[in-house]
Amino acid sequence: MGQKSRDSKDRKDKDLGFTKEEEILLQDFSRNVSTKSSALFYGNAFIVSVIPLWLYWRIHMVDVYSTLIWFILGTAASTYLVAFAYKNTKFILKHKIAIKREEAVAREVNRKLADDKKMSKKEKDERALWKKNEVADYEATTFSIFYNNALFLTIMMLFSFYLLRSFTPTANYLFSIGSACGLAALLSTGTQ
Repeated sequence: MGQKSRDSKDRKDKDLGFTKEEEILLQDFSRNVSTKSSALFYGNAFIVSVIPLWLYWRIHMVDVYSTLIWFILGTAASTYLVAFAYKNTKFILKHKIAIKREEAVAREVNRKLADDKKMSKKEKDERALWKKNEVADYEATTFSIFYNNALFLTIMMLFSFYLLRSFTPTANYLFSIGSACGLAALLSTGTQ
């Protein structure tokens, strides 16, 4: 069945007239992230989602065993929503960064390939485009993780210590974590 779907996809791509290079280039501008980026996002989202558990255990004096199910559910939902925010922010930033870095990356690639007389201008331009996408992807990934972690933790602390301080610790945890990850995910869906 896997071979049939691949053959069908290849036929569709041929009907649209895309070459392999064009397909790979289109992948660079899609919302989908690579498996490596996805694992990085979910790993970081899990770590930042577990941090509040220490806060509630040590500062709010929540009994871990009596609230374990809420901690697990809150951490799982938070991990998913923060990873979602990472992906959205990366997508928005990648194009902006690519535009800003285009000239500098093209200069660097052309300088490195200036001595290579065998390479055509088109091939040099393609290498510059690949490098630009690679740089934009890396910068967008790291900034997305930094920005969303800071946003999530700031909102969570604000809700936990100020807005919801009169709630019971369990309700405080659920509403603080829900508000923080929900707002981070919501704010990541903007277009600017």
